[in-house]
Amino acid sequence: MPAVARIEHVDDPADPRIADYVSLRDVELRTSLEAAHGMFLAEGEKVVRRAVEAGFPVRSFLMAPRWLDGLADVLERTGDVPCYVAPVGVIETVTGFHVHRGALAALGRLPLPAVPDVLTGAHRLVVLEDLVDHTNVGAVFRCAAALGMDAVLLSPRCADPLYRRSVKVSMGAVFSLPYTRMTHWYDGLDELRRAGFLVLALTPAADAVELHRAPRPDRLAVVLGTEGHGLSRRWLSDADVRVTIPMRAGIDSLNVASAAAVACYVLGSKKMPAR
Repeated sequence: MPAVARIEHVDDPADPRIADYVSLRDVELRTSLEAAHGMFLAEGEKVVRRAVEAGFPVRSFLMAPRWLDGLADVLERTGDVPCYVAPVGVIETVTGFHVHRGALAALGRLPLPAVPDVLTGAHRLVVLEDLVDHTNVGAVFRCAAALGMDAVLLSPRCADPLYRRSVKVSMGAVFSLPYTRMTHWYDGLDELRRAGFLVLALTPAADAVELHRAPRPDRLAVVLGTEGHGLSRRWLSDADVRVTIPMRAGIDSLNVASAAAVACYVLGSKKMPAR
């Protein structure tokens, strides 16, 4: 018989067995803790399921009793790992907030692929330069996955797509959409160009081409910049074409996640599989 997750009951928030789940709202602490252990957290039944199905190794689960039935099939095929079952009050004390979706999992990270490996076979890319808000990163992944983009590239200083908030907002799209982090920011767009991609820089600049009029070769990459200042001068000058989303007078820009959704809808592959 294959091994199944072990049910272990926990009644004390200070129990060291659930140390992976402590203070989930403390970004600095969580970043340090998760980096030290090579792990990340998934929250909610659907997201936990998608993380396990994507092949991330499970360290443990933490959930209230009522979520056991919904994830029973996942627990049966996970292997010999602990599933900590605790009252809602204990879970909230440990995590620091109301976990209304009830189920959490701590999972091990997998090595990121090299940039050339992500580019192989891709035709539509989203490239993010220094987005620091985890919610925005997760939202961009969700848009890119839904609207026909093949992969995401991150500049070295972008927020972590596997941070809990990013994972949650993406609804697990970070598990299904190939991505990696560039090792070199300065000449990162040159690497895309050498691989045959036309690089489009999304900007509100008045001299930019309207997005729906942008060229659409077989391989293209749309580049989005930081939440506050947009793309750096370096990447704007390195792009092949500057493109903009036309808007009514008095509104000069959109939130970066909203802009990504529009760009992915216009530029994404229309040859998407039927649902």
